[in-house]
Amino acid sequence: MAAFGGGRWSIHRGTGRASDDASFHTSAATLRGEILVSHVRKRTVGATREENTHPFTSGRWVFAHNGTIEDRAFVRGRVSRVRAADIAGDTDSELFFACVLARLDERGLHAASKASAIDRALWELLDECRRRDRFGSLNFLLSDGERCWVHRFGRPLFLLERGPRAEPPSSRGAAVFLASEPMTSESWTEIADGTLLRVERAPVRVETVSEFV
Repeated sequence: MAAFGGGRWSIHRGTGRASDDASFHTSAATLRGEILVSHVRKRTVGATREENTHPFTSGRWVFAHNGTIEDRAFVRGRVSRVRAADIAGDTDSELFFACVLARLDERGLHAASKASAIDRALWELLDECRRRDRFGSLNFLLSDGERCWVHRFGRPLFLLERGPRAEPPSSRGAAVFLASEPMTSESWTEIADGTLLRVERAPVRVETVSEFV
């Protein structure tokens, strides 16, 4: 799990089974922040070790991935030497995170860059990936603590908005939830496959960057 508050991320990672891990349950019940990212991994690519545990971090960036990337050679070929040197584990997820960071580096972009410029860089990278035969599944969340970019490709993804402007309106504070499956009895919306969203923290709002066809 990762929580952003007070201008920084608090990261909690472990390799134990979530249902049996007391530290996981404690963190899940007590973590507070403006942005919360939680990921329970069902291992596919990479051994069970902390280096392979989500969420991955680099500076202000936090990244979590759901799915299996089959075309890892394609991704690896788009990772710079600098970003490749930062890879600590052996998952397809961390490899793609390094690929994303390398693309942002190429464009001179960072966590404080204009959202539309990051939108464009991500959109173009994802378009390249989606055009590949048998690329694999690529649901992910990328956040810099102020914004989250969320992509669905190949796995389910659901959205829930709370607050006075939500439909239906709610008296609760404005909040956005994205999850692989609905977590409450509220009216969750399934995100269309191939959609890239940007969620802004202040003020809270959801923007559709692109729907690939």
